[in-house]
Amino acid sequence: MSKLLSSPLGLGLAALGRPGYINLGHADDLGHDYNVAAMQSHAHAVLDAAWRSGVRYFDAARSYGRAEEFLGAWLRTRQIPPEAVSVGSKWGYIYTADWQIHAAAHEVKQHSLELLRRQSAESQANLGSYLRLYQIHSATLDSGVLDDTAVLAALAALKRGGMLIGLSLSGPSQAAILERALGIAIDGVRLFDSVQATWNVLESSAGPMLERASAAGMQIIVKEALANGRLTARNADPDFATKRMTMERQATRLNTTIDALALAAVLAQPWAGVVLSGAATVAQLESNMCALNVALDDQARTALAAMDEPADMYWATRKGLAWN
Repeated sequence: MSKLLSSPLGLGLAALGRPGYINLGHADDLGHDYNVAAMQSHAHAVLDAAWRSGVRYFDAARSYGRAEEFLGAWLRTRQIPPEAVSVGSKWGYIYTADWQIHAAAHEVKQHSLELLRRQSAESQANLGSYLRLYQIHSATLDSGVLDDTAVLAALAALKRGGMLIGLSLSGPSQAAILERALGIAIDGVRLFDSVQATWNVLESSAGPMLERASAAGMQIIVKEALANGRLTARNADPDFATKRMTMERQATRLNTTIDALALAAVLAQPWAGVVLSGAATVAQLESNMCALNVALDDQARTALAAMDEPADMYWATRKGLAWN
């Protein structure tokens, strides 16, 4: 099986391709300037910083507003050879916010064959030969996508054409969904080459299953390593104060920042292939990159492990984060 050209840290564009997102302080990150040209310029500045820092995996989705367009334009204008970078995108959600901060629905899930065909063509148009990995966006058992033989056959056809096929996960049942996906084969060949899952020091429930998938040959991409900003200095929630104090104590001891510390905890997992930064500014990206130099020790690992939350609690909190 071919592999993604990757780097320990990748860059996800969920916060760079649309005016609204759930990351804490997202509106401030964009300077409240939602002009399309201004947002593309801003995204390109972050992408430039990522490239200079050695990032070689970039992740988008059809529902991330104009993320694919911004990324594709950056790759072409910087004349980056397709073989020097890996790009992943996702299908299965329709962006419905119409470039607004507040919307009745920012994205709508639809895991149909019709949408796969439409969105895969759109992704190819935006990203061309750079697109290396195509993923089901937030596959769930109740959406039925993993039992839809027509969709699975269409994904297998993309795979035979040279595309790597993956799926992203969300919610407290990540492990069960991954276990189901791991067993799907078309004509004797496992369909899914990679999985993108949430794992961080607050939500580690999928860890054992991610380790199993890695051992079986799947590439592991970790998203939301900073819990949508909850594991950064901007989290001033009084209910988080004790955990923040724990992180600050360990970060100070290790001469780093709390975001770099949280990312280092994910990078330390032996099964973690690529850990996504969700940086929305150059300063955030540069701070995140410091994780590569954190000398995580047993004291820090023990302190961070004690921050783990029940999965249901974590996902309920995430669901309550405001779009901004």
